[in-house]
Amino acid sequence: MLAILKKEINSFFASPIGYLVIAIFLLLNSLFLWLFKGEFNILDYGFADLSSFFLLAPWILIFLIPAVTMRSFSDEKKQGTLELLLTKPISHLNIVLGKYFGAFVLIIIALIPTFLYVYTVYELGNPVGNLDIGSTLGSYFGLLFLVAAYTAIGIFTSTLSSNQIVAFILAVFLCFLFYIGFEGVADFMASDIIDQLGMSSHYKSMSRGVLDTRDIIYFLSITALFLMLTKLTINQEQK
Repeated sequence: MLAILKKEINSFFASPIGYLVIAIFLLLNSLFLWLFKGEFNILDYGFADLSSFFLLAPWILIFLIPAVTMRSFSDEKKQGTLELLLTKPISHLNIVLGKYFGAFVLIIIALIPTFLYVYTVYELGNPVGNLDIGSTLGSYFGLLFLVAAYTAIGIFTSTLSSNQIVAFILAVFLCFLFYIGFEGVADFMASDIIDQLGMSSHYKSMSRGVLDTRDIIYFLSITALFLMLTKLTINQEQK
């Protein structure tokens, strides 16, 4: 698994993909949070608070993570190297996990520079340090679990087609469905049960600084589900 993980990371940074992902994520967030006028602008908001970032980031990641994961298995299938990879003395689960953690680590690297936002808002507070650290850390944990789930969905859709664009569109659709789709259906049907099936309610719960085990179990379950679906799909490739 580690060999595949290293190969994925090296392939990301051997080409412009890794640098573009990090640059685009930071650029879009910075533009909306500090430059563009609107509801996301922290300076216009008037409070030492990073809620705008944690509201905006999931929407940017809905498109960014599928762009990272779309090549994971699609590229292997297109080049005809998937069959060769599956015959190597490594379990299919380890192949899946290697590619999964390769993409996951890249997104984490993109998130690390955003701690500068925390420092900036901390210093801008009146008085200095007037920032809810508990809520901020809870939001970062929520974003981490959200990234884990998005990445698992993206890895799964990359096994469904040798066309990267198709894999990208499917991943965006499923991420959108799980993040906000269930919430929309729940609002229409006035059902709390359906709302709990979506990521948004669990993410918002963690963003309040309360790490409820139900929210953690939900994200881990979604991640595990799509990783197992990925394994089952590549098992079919070998038959």
